[in-house]
Amino acid sequence: MFFHKKELMYTVKIDEPNPRFAQLLLEQFGGATGELTAALQYWVQSFHCENPGIRDMLQDIALEEFSHLEMVGKLIEAHTQKIDQTEAFKSTLFAVRGMGPHFLDSQGQSWTAAYINEGGDVVRDLRADIAAEAGARQTYEELIKLAPDQGTKNTLVFLLTREISHTKMFMNALSSMDKLTDPMFGNIQPDQTVDLYFNLSTNGKDERGAWNSEPDFRYVADPTPKG
Repeated sequence: MFFHKKELMYTVKIDEPNPRFAQLLLEQFGGATGELTAALQYWVQSFHCENPGIRDMLQDIALEEFSHLEMVGKLIEAHTQKIDQTEAFKSTLFAVRGMGPHFLDSQGQSWTAAYINEGGDVVRDLRADIAAEAGARQTYEELIKLAPDQGTKNTLVFLLTREISHTKMFMNALSSMDKLTDPMFGNIQPDQTVDLYFNLSTNGKDERGAWNSEPDFRYVADPTPKG
């Protein structure tokens, strides 16, 4: 059961409508890293999560993402209202679609469920969620740099901040299962090559680091094909 409270988590105020910037904001409404994608991804993941605490967390964050979708929609609406006769408006996707948000990204590509990343394993899903939040945070960071007024920027900073909060929650959930740094999940054990590092790019200087050195990896300079 859902109830919609007619109150935003953060008050959306803009100084002056800017339809060209509104088109960029569509990225976070109907784009791959947008709030709709995140909300549906976390909500569906919760259905196949057996841990009651993590399931509750996923549902709480999913509903918060729906509230963020509303905020982005309000921003787009504010930036496209009452300026449909301007040349700036006519140069955007809104000239054909009309004012307000649409399920499009900033380039006019329609939203698709293919953006949603869920796979039925809580560890796999939480790692995908961390990546999703990183993508959204990067998009918000670029939008903040381009924001045409302080009111818009303040709203976007709030949204970016919440992406960081969600990332911390997902990381803590993984840590609670001792899976934050463990690359293993699922039930099938890997074979003996799991601790080998194959050096397959041999032009120039070969670099060494924690990713290809003892004790975690045995560096194989000239691997023999297996299988």
